[in-house]
Amino acid sequence: MTAHLAAAKAWCEKLKLTAREQRLTKQARESVILLSAQGQRLDQGLAQELALLERMVLICGRYEGVDERVSEHLADREISIGDYVLSGGELGAAVIVDTVTRLIPGALGNEASTQQESFTASPGVPAGDAPSSTCVSGGLLDYPHYTRPAEFRGMAVPEVLVNGNHEEIRRWRRRTALEKTLRNRPDLIDAGLLSEEDRRLLAEIKK
Repeated sequence: MTAHLAAAKAWCEKLKLTAREQRLTKQARESVILLSAQGQRLDQGLAQELALLERMVLICGRYEGVDERVSEHLADREISIGDYVLSGGELGAAVIVDTVTRLIPGALGNEASTQQESFTASPGVPAGDAPSSTCVSGGLLDYPHYTRPAEFRGMAVPEVLVNGNHEEIRRWRRRTALEKTLRNRPDLIDAGLLSEEDRRLLAEIKK
């Protein structure tokens, strides 16, 4: 056994981690993650995957990162929080901790909140169906939110939100989510995942 493999084995034993080979399997319940600009980009789907783990160990490099042998023999995955470079992995680690923690059951007061946010797919909605009145994002950006009072310094909440018509509210929410996504993140709009209603709304928006 080479020196770096022996060091990797000792490091895992010290932290009471399973072997890297086991952590690379689909059945793995823990992960050693290297924060790296060369890593897989963090998104909501990956956060949901990480939230299913029982344990995460985050390795943060500084400046030029870490020796490549850390990636090859200690970490079982590399993750980047975006297409930019930081001075170290600490901020990226904090982002991962926060993103993943809020997906763990019991972390939020209302677990349904995590299904009504930007980037979140709709696990309970069959493909092609329109979103429910709670309007889960379906992988798009979230719709606009308003609070009381209904009017503040001449700025009023959209009338549709106070008229009591749930179907109109649902449609407004979906349309504004599509508008915002088309404007700010058009890459998130996958025509293959849109419902027929979504396509009609998009056609109206693009007129």
